[in-house]
Amino acid sequence: MLKTPAYAAAIAKAPLAPFSVERREPGPHDVLIDILYCGVCHSDIHQARGEWGGEIFPMVPGHEIVGKVVKVGSEVRKWKAGDTVGVGCFVDSCRACEACKAGDEQYCERGANFTYNGRERDGKTPTYGGYSTRITVDETYVLRIPDGIPLDGAAPLLCAGITTYSPLVHFGVKAGDRLAVVGLGGLGHMGVKIAKALGAKVTVLSHSPGKREDALRLGADDFIATRDAAVFQKNAGRFDFILDTVSAQHDYNAYLQLLRRNGTMVLVGLPDPTPLAAFTLILGRRRLAGSLIGGIRETQEMLDFCAAHGLTSDVEVIPIQQINEAYERTVKSDVRYRFVIDIASLRRS
Repeated sequence: MLKTPAYAAAIAKAPLAPFSVERREPGPHDVLIDILYCGVCHSDIHQARGEWGGEIFPMVPGHEIVGKVVKVGSEVRKWKAGDTVGVGCFVDSCRACEACKAGDEQYCERGANFTYNGRERDGKTPTYGGYSTRITVDETYVLRIPDGIPLDGAAPLLCAGITTYSPLVHFGVKAGDRLAVVGLGGLGHMGVKIAKALGAKVTVLSHSPGKREDALRLGADDFIATRDAAVFQKNAGRFDFILDTVSAQHDYNAYLQLLRRNGTMVLVGLPDPTPLAAFTLILGRRRLAGSLIGGIRETQEMLDFCAAHGLTSDVEVIPIQQINEAYERTVKSDVRYRFVIDIASLRRS
């Protein structure tokens, strides 16, 4: 076993602090990765604070991982030492169910094995995430980071990037579509960039008027401040597609009415339960759907797409010693738009 420095929450709501985990030596199909950067996802905070239930402590968060391969197992042919790679939200799945065979491992019918706050396929061994100096992962669940992408800005693509890319592609967003992104945070800002690269006409819907300039800088064609309730009536039936990235409670019905006939609204945020009026869907033959990250094949497709279009996340790089401050700032939306941990700071500590 490989003793590995990390940062962990010992119990729910405890500040993250130095910790040590044991990584397995690479088996025949494993890849050992030295982690360089790890993004800070809002879901890290929810889980480290015990807000979703069923958490496993001590917990080492982090599922937006970029690093270098340092060792491969005897049967590995795809990867070699020195390759720049990524690890996203899961590190294994059953590989046999209909979802896995279709390349939708995130929907594994027997349960995907998440990168942290989960268990390995044995159902016993806890998984520990990217707030650590290295990780051992089965070769099938490792992703290639294309040449030319800044590695710090690439890390959040492993969650924020694929979470927004997958529904846009799955539901067929195309050039010329009138598309709205609800919320301009870690997810929303990537939604704007990717939708624009797909050729959509993008509008940002935000309760924060001060984000107008950023929205336009990121590529949006228009911005609507939603604090004024009148804008919902004014823009009724305007959009073909709405990507809703907000995790705070809000009125789905108001946003659904912004869709034209046959329009689609997809949820990628996780707010508290919100009442839904059937008439809002029925009267316009509208569709309300959800989407969860993406499979390995689609995530690689997303990384290649982002490289081809020069897209990365807007990041603020921090040493790991500032992680608790970063959590507080994230909750207050005081980041543009994703914190990324420089793991070199953990190696030096």
